[in-house]
Amino acid sequence: MSSVPSPSSAPSPSTAPTPSCTPSPSPSGSGTPVQTADPRAFWEERYRGSDRVWSGRPNPLLVREVAALRPGTALDLGCGEGADAVWLAEQGWRVTGVDISATALARAAGHAEREGVGERVSWERHELGATFPEGTFDLVSAQFLQSPVALDQDGVLRRAAAAVAPGGHLLVVMHGGWPSWHRPEDHPAGVVFPTLRGLLDALDLPSGWNVETLDAVERATPSPEGAPGTRVDNVWRLRRGL
Repeated sequence: MSSVPSPSSAPSPSTAPTPSCTPSPSPSGSGTPVQTADPRAFWEERYRGSDRVWSGRPNPLLVREVAALRPGTALDLGCGEGADAVWLAEQGWRVTGVDISATALARAAGHAEREGVGERVSWERHELGATFPEGTFDLVSAQFLQSPVALDQDGVLRRAAAAVAPGGHLLVVMHGGWPSWHRPEDHPAGVVFPTLRGLLDALDLPSGWNVETLDAVERATPSPEGAPGTRVDNVWRLRRGL
């Protein structure tokens, strides 16, 4: 599952470097989803509603954190239209891309074929929280796994950690708050963003894991009207011991 823009902050697919979304509950059990729609129906409608939802470029923080890693096997959770999975495949990774939407997966597969890496990526449809890919991976990536409909974020991220092979990495990137121009009165009730420490506490990882990146990154995020603004994204890169 990929993330979805809130109505007041939807980026243009041609310009958005990363998804801008309304989050699901934070890793602590607090907060409530903004909508109660069936997740599969919601995401199918979301993708079928336009020819392209995201920019087609990999998330910059994924590139920053993964570029120096030795390629192996990778799992991309909530792969959407496949930009991250395609970039990973271009770097030499063998990738499993996962999403809830069949439409998104079809677009992702087409993207991979056009870039000449179709044989390096497999695609699986899962409603994360209900089903999860089998196996272990050298890299498990969850980029903006925040949703306005029901998602067991804590449970999915714990399963993501369990899917990391010895010596491998778990990379999580999430919005840490609303854009600076987003008015408090427009914030959906009950939404709580994950904090750097809060996510680590929720994962409750056993001994043998090392924190390699724990970072809050502020980036330029203009409003839909073009007014300047910023938004903070939180980054966790965790390495499992051998």
